Amino acid sequence: MRRKVLVPVWQLIVGGVLAAAAVLDRLLLPSVRWFFRQRANQAITEVNKRLRLQLPAFKLTKRRVLIDRLVYDPGVLEAVEEYSRSENIPNVVAMARVERYAREIVPSFNAYIYFRVGTWLSKTVARFLYRVRLGYSDENALAHVDPSSSVVFVMNHRSNMDYILLAHIAAEREALSYAVGEWARIWPIQQLIQAMGAFFVRRGSGNTLYRRVLERYVQMATENGVVQAMFPEGGLSKDGALRSPKIGLLDYMLRRFDAEGERDLVFIPVGVNYDRVLEDRTLLRDADPQDRPAESSAYALRRTLRFILHNVGLMVRGGWHRFGYAVVNFGPPISTRAYAQQHGIDFRALDRESRIAHAQDLAQTMMQAIGQVVPVVPVALVASVFVSSPTAALSSLELKAQVQALWDQLEQRGAYIYIPRNDREYAIEVGLRMLTLRHLVANKRGLYQPVAKNLSVLQFYASSIAHLVAPAASLDHQKG
Repeated sequence: MRRKVLVPVWQLIVGGVLAAAAVLDRLLLPSVRWFFRQRANQAITEVNKRLRLQLPAFKLTKRRVLIDRLVYDPGVLEAVEEYSRSENIPNVVAMARVERYAREIVPSFNAYIYFRVGTWLSKTVARFLYRVRLGYSDENALAHVDPSSSVVFVMNHRSNMDYILLAHIAAEREALSYAVGEWARIWPIQQLIQAMGAFFVRRGSGNTLYRRVLERYVQMATENGVVQAMFPEGGLSKDGALRSPKIGLLDYMLRRFDAEGERDLVFIPVGVNYDRVLEDRTLLRDADPQDRPAESSAYALRRTLRFILHNVGLMVRGGWHRFGYAVVNFGPPISTRAYAQQHGIDFRALDRESRIAHAQDLAQTMMQAIGQVVPVVPVALVASVFVSSPTAALSSLELKAQVQALWDQLEQRGAYIYIPRNDREYAIEVGLRMLTLRHLVANKRGLYQPVAKNLSVLQFYASSIAHLVAPAASLDHQKG
């Protein structure tokens, strides 16, 4: 029989969509998943041959399994009971919130994306913007770190480029897991960051249940040997100088640390510095207490758009140059096991007050180690001379003489000075050229003098090495 059946258009569309979804779910998606799983396994096999610290099983565990493990962790369940009683809410409601927090925190690490996409992207972006250099690395000390240790890279926070720069420099050694602020929770950045193994943190959250879930995830990652990276300062330096450390994540790691266990907890100090920080003027404006948040946001947006358009224009005209040098230094590792044995303590047995005191002491030791390996780059070196004499007009010879004097002083104090092309005079020329191109320093009839309205920007770069020029003054600044 051949009879026509009339079907409404909307039913035809719905049926077609459902049929397409069924085909995707049953035929295409499994093939796609298999393809990417095979690529990921190949990537893991390849990188484990060259990584100094191999990928731990915890990092390769499926995200759903990690979420369930975190949600039903005994410590988290105990926190749920306490939270339910204190807030007078049903246990099931508190558990739903824990599930949401766990989904937010736990990353979805993908080895293929990390080593094929992420490392290529970080390398491309970093090298496009800067002349990237590995300045100093204590290879002998790093080689003696036990591969079974839980390693945490601790670094100063100069720019949002820090994430990209360290990922690029460390790509041949380790796969890093970062704690990232809520600023990155936008599509598609959130998905890419989670695939790179980073986890999101609500900075300053006072929610006890959330803090407990975050604490247990950090402890689980640390106890299972995940290589992590964190910024002890807790945020970007808004005046260019090193900030006093915050101990939130550090305290989480120390609470369950067993000095007699099989894993040591090793912190590797990392110092980073730039000839140009992309956010410098925005950070300085944020540091001004007279600015209102709305004005600062509008200012930041205006500055960003103007910056992008200006540099695109330079590229079109063939007058664009990279933003100078970006240098990374690695210092000698700090062993938590050695610290605990030296002080005769067991972090698990300490009361909160004693544990916090030791955590602060260890954090301060980290910041001093980080400060010691912060690279002295050309712009910071030359800017320090101008800041010391803001009204002086210096000839080329006078400027070079003062920079050389400062150079000698820094070398006597053990600072790591990056010398491009191994040529001191060229390094000074590079720093001076960057400052004059940005109109931070003016050249009037062969005499160089800071531009008064941009003196705060010069100070921003000089402050990055102020702790090396005047250690006592820098320590007071951190404590203040």
